[in-house]
Amino acid sequence: MSDRQAGIHRRDAEEAQRKARSTSVPPLRPLRLCGESRHSIRPIVIRSSVLTLALLIIAFCLLPFAFARGDASLASTATREGRMIVFDDVWETIRDRYYDPSLHGVDWEAERERFRPLAADAGSAAEFYAILRRMLGQLHDAHTRVYAPDDKFDWQHPRFISVGLSVREVDGQAVIVGVERGSDAERAGLRAGHVIKSLDNESALDVFARRLSEQAGASTQASARLRAMATIFDGACDSTVRVGWIDTSGKEKFASLRREWRKREVALRVRRVGGGFGVVEFEAFTQSITLDLMRALVDNLRGVRGLAIDLRNNGGGEAEAMIEVASAFLPAGRNLGRFTDRTGRIRLEPQTRAAMLMAADSIKRFDAPVVILTSERTSSAAEIFVAAMKEARRATTLGTPTCGCVLAIRRRHALPDGGELDVSEMDYRTANGMRLEGTGLAPDETIPLEINDLRAGRDRALEQAIQFLKSSSQHRLR
Repeated sequence: MSDRQAGIHRRDAEEAQRKARSTSVPPLRPLRLCGESRHSIRPIVIRSSVLTLALLIIAFCLLPFAFARGDASLASTATREGRMIVFDDVWETIRDRYYDPSLHGVDWEAERERFRPLAADAGSAAEFYAILRRMLGQLHDAHTRVYAPDDKFDWQHPRFISVGLSVREVDGQAVIVGVERGSDAERAGLRAGHVIKSLDNESALDVFARRLSEQAGASTQASARLRAMATIFDGACDSTVRVGWIDTSGKEKFASLRREWRKREVALRVRRVGGGFGVVEFEAFTQSITLDLMRALVDNLRGVRGLAIDLRNNGGGEAEAMIEVASAFLPAGRNLGRFTDRTGRIRLEPQTRAAMLMAADSIKRFDAPVVILTSERTSSAAEIFVAAMKEARRATTLGTPTCGCVLAIRRRHALPDGGELDVSEMDYRTANGMRLEGTGLAPDETIPLEINDLRAGRDRALEQAIQFLKSSSQHRLR
């Protein structure tokens, strides 16, 4: 090992020890892919490692983490020397730990020669980290990401800058699919189904094309387009953007919208619909949502004739929570797939269980028909759940194909400047041997998003799901 490498590793060790001793900074909360329960992990697992499954940044953008400040021993990206130390650490860590030793066929040495001079000459920390992200983007891997020291995000209580609009690409246009209540956008009259035409007098589609060209690290082209469209309103907090749009009458309108901090709670939404059917929707797999779902199944969803599980906005989450949700619909001991390292060795095989790991409750099986709604935003742990249900022939899926973003991170790597690096160290295949990364899951029936449905407030996918459940229920009664 070179003196420089030894110095980097020594700083990593010192930083880890300092964080462990600190009481002023909350500890990192990795998204556990699997815990120590003998009900869900076979003995082949190495107990000293913690495997985590990163959330795809489609629903919430970043994972939670925090850094201590004021440590003079950290490298500084304000200096050329500091930038080179951090760059080399990122490049070497990817080379040594990435799940695919061939790095998807990327000539990693050539990428070093290409990006290292750019990193050395970066004019700011933001520019430097943008260069790192461009280099990592050559891997086309949504889970392998680098975070600057100031990056922070609590994915269970998301806080983000927004103009109050959610947009998707529909029929080649930037179409509004959601409007925040009480926002400037709502007061200005923007509604679902309206088409965004311009931003600060620039064509919205030109902004989209530029953002798409800047996308790095998407596992599939569909997820890259989804993420690019979601960022067309990006800008500094408290700044404004002049938005031009076409309403349902075909009239073009304009309004200035302010970018503001907004919060969103990750929660389970449950309702019963006509005919005795249930609908549940949640954006992430968490222990609290799992507990709420288990209670709902024996409380206000008790006796329903079928259940629609809406995962169209679910970006993944805690794998332990996903395992317990799967355990409510599949027999205990059902294999949920396998994770392998760069040598091809199986390191983890999660299984369903009869009792909850984080609560003293047994898991009551739900036996009625199930339909799962999916979209390009359905990713990571959510895709594993969908795959398990499909392979067990336990659910029918409707909507659009999932993200195809399923790799695993064993541990987060601390960078010499206080930044952090996520590296995909595990590949995943379903119990039947299907690889999801880069391909995703096609629904049993494709129901695309349409402008006319948005304008009418109609959810055709959910309507079809309820109709399917009614037919299945009648068939069971015969």
